[in-house]
This record gives sequence, C-alpha cells and structure tokens, in this order.
Amino acid sequence: MVEKVIIMGAAGRDFHNFNVYFKGNPRYHVVAFTAAQIPDIDDRLYPQELAGEDYPDGIPIYPEEQLVSLIRKHNIDLVAFSYSDVPHEEVMHKGSLAMSEGADFILMGATYTMLRPAKPTVAVCAVRTGCGKSQTTRKVAEILTEYGHRVVVVRHPMPYGDLKKQVVQRFSNYKDFEKHQCTIEEREEFEPLVDLGITVYAGVDYGMILKAAEKEADVIIWDGGNNDTPFYYPNVHIVLFDPHRAGHELRYYPGETNMIMADIAIINKVDTAQPHQVETVRKNIAAHAPKADILLAESQVLVSDPKRIEGKRVLVVEDGPTLTHGEMPFGAGMIAARTYRAAKIIDPRIYAKGTIKEAFDRYPHIGKVLPAMGYSQQQIRDLEQTIDASDCDLVLFATPIQLTRIVSINMPTIRVRYEYKDHGTPALKEVLLKRL
Repeated sequence: MVEKVIIMGAAGRDFHNFNVYFKGNPRYHVVAFTAAQIPDIDDRLYPQELAGEDYPDGIPIYPEEQLVSLIRKHNIDLVAFSYSDVPHEEVMHKGSLAMSEGADFILMGATYTMLRPAKPTVAVCAVRTGCGKSQTTRKVAEILTEYGHRVVVVRHPMPYGDLKKQVVQRFSNYKDFEKHQCTIEEREEFEPLVDLGITVYAGVDYGMILKAAEKEADVIIWDGGNNDTPFYYPNVHIVLFDPHRAGHELRYYPGETNMIMADIAIINKVDTAQPHQVETVRKNIAAHAPKADILLAESQVLVSDPKRIEGKRVLVVEDGPTLTHGEMPFGAGMIAARTYRAAKIIDPRIYAKGTIKEAFDRYPHIGKVLPAMGYSQQQIRDLEQTIDASDCDLVLFATPIQLTRIVSINMPTIRVRYEYKDHGTPALKEVLLKRL
C-alpha cells in the first residue's frame, strides 16, 4: 500500500527532502507540507512543475497548527520532520502529536539526502542560527580565491516567493536581487558575497543548482542556513559554535548532528564570551567530535565612524533570524553601542508597528533591539514605520546588508559589520588547506 505523507517544514529542507527522496517514490504519496518559523510561507502550493507527474494539482502547504486535523482528515501514515534549529524536546513534542494520531514520525538521516558534487566542496554549518556562518563563508572564499580557485557559493534555500520562478537562482550582481524579488533575509545572505565578486546560487531544486554551479566552479562552498546539515557531501565540514549559548550544541536539532560530523569546529565570538563558556563548548566538542580540529575565532565588530555613537540615544537594528528563532537577545549592534558608549539604547518595543509588534509578541526573549524583518513588502513598511516612530538620535544597524538600500530611514545611520578573525593558532587557513 502507498503510504500517505505529510512533510513538516519551513520552505527549505522540506522541499529538498521531497525532491531527493519522496518525489517519484512509488512507496509514498505526499498529501501536504506544513510550514513554520517564517511568516507568510503557508497557504501556497508546491507546484506541479516541481512536484512531478504524480501530483497534477501540486502539493498544498498549510500552517503547522493544522497538523493534527490534516492527519485525521487524510488518514496520514507518516510525518517527516524536515526543518532546523528546533530544541530536541520540541521535536519530540511534535512527534508525540503525530504518533498519538497513529502516524509514524521520522527524522531523515543527515547523509541520506546529500547529493555528491563532482567538485571539491567545503560546507559551512553551525549548531545554532547566528553563530557566524556568513563571515566564515566569506573567509573560506577569500582563502580559496587567494590560491586562484574559482569559487561558487551555494546557499541553503530561502524560497519565500513564487516557487516556479525560484527553481534555480543565480546572483552575481545587484540587478539579480531585483530580478528575483529578494526579501531582506535573502539579501542579507547573498549581498556580502556578491560584493566580494563571488557568484551565489540558491533556489528549490538543489540537483539542478549543483549542475549549474559545477560548470563555473573549481570549489563549491555550501553556505548553510539555521543549523541544518549540508545538502551536498562535503570534503571538509566546518561547524560554528557560539559560546554565548554554551550547551546549545547538545540541545538543538540538527545542530548536534553537525557537531558530531565536524571536521573543523570553530568556537566563535571568544572575544566577547566568558572563558568558562568557551571551555564548556570546547569540552562538548572534544567529547562528541574527537577527530575535529578545534579553532578559536572572533566575530570582529567593525564600525565606520564609532565616534558618532558616543553620547547618542541609539536605536539598534539587528539581523532578524538571529534574534527570532536563533533566540539571541542581541547581536553585534548592541555590542558596538556599548563599546562606543551610547548614552541610551532606545527600546523599540514601545514603537513597534504591525508585523514587527507581532514578532516581539511571538519572541518575548528579544531585548531592546529591533529585528530587521522583511519577509514581505508589508513587513518592510512596518519596519520603516517602527524606525521612524522611534525617539532616537541615531540608527545603528548591524544587518549583513546595507539596510538603507531597502528601507527608507529618515534619520542618521551608522552601519555595523562583522568579519571572521582568527583568535590565536592554528588559523583557519592552515587547517582548511591541510584538510583539503
């Protein structure tokens, strides 16, 4: 008998698992996807053009809150959990719901859905969102291009728009961002790499993406999202750790899997963490990934004109996903504000509008910082209105992109950037080249 399946996801890993395992598999029929974590990605359709001939009407995508009713309505046999950065206990709460309704509940093996590149591949992953993957990916690209290699980055999926138009996306200039109608969250990942002259691929079908990337790359860098495992078999698997969240490497799915699989384990942000936090992470790596090289690194905060911060009432705008499901109360912007003696950190929660207020309500752990959320045009407008309403002298934004290109800000701004920096020896360059 054909098993009826629901794939639980967040517009990324779920589509990949379908494409490489469930699509065309006579044992299964996928009835629906469910969606979580990201606003406005449900109530869509995984189109027939991507789903294949077995799905002439496509596959509907529902809010995750409807999981139980969907299992009952369709007599579902199997629920496949397919998204990342979720506490282990919460994963099993969801599994318990599915199993209580008579459905099997599975987590697919990390290597089970990895595709095999024909070119050498370096994966940059993490144990949590916001550990510092992006600047590490840039550093790896810098090291490899220094030796004359053509580098192409393939980014973990973020297809939040029209899926039929996002099958294979290639980014090499700013016009490509407009062409593909990128959200703020997408541009945050793509823009810094394009600024370095690196071509970036993303989309929905990572088999087709791999074929395209291999045509113009000597080395492929897999730039992971959240704390997900790679979609491609890596020759070198780099995993980032955040000592500010020491112990999370053992408590979140599938970040712990990344830790166990690591070739190079980088404890980042050691310049702002407490020594005992760094030591906790080091011990956990040594216990669970004893063959990994352990490196120390700093997430170096760079401010264009730090003197302008001193004595000012500052509104701090941080990277959205790091604050929301990444569960960090603040990021590099707050560190810069404190380091350069801002007179006051303005609390944006009292000025929050629309979907931004909803984000604060949903993630009450966020401190006195504003998450740069822009998954839709409405959310971008709400972000603009929240900033405009804030009673501040200066907007300090620590997003990976030049936010003023997307959001109209009617007050002075300063950008905070962060880059990878080795902390002591061995250096990443030395260990990476040895591993390759």
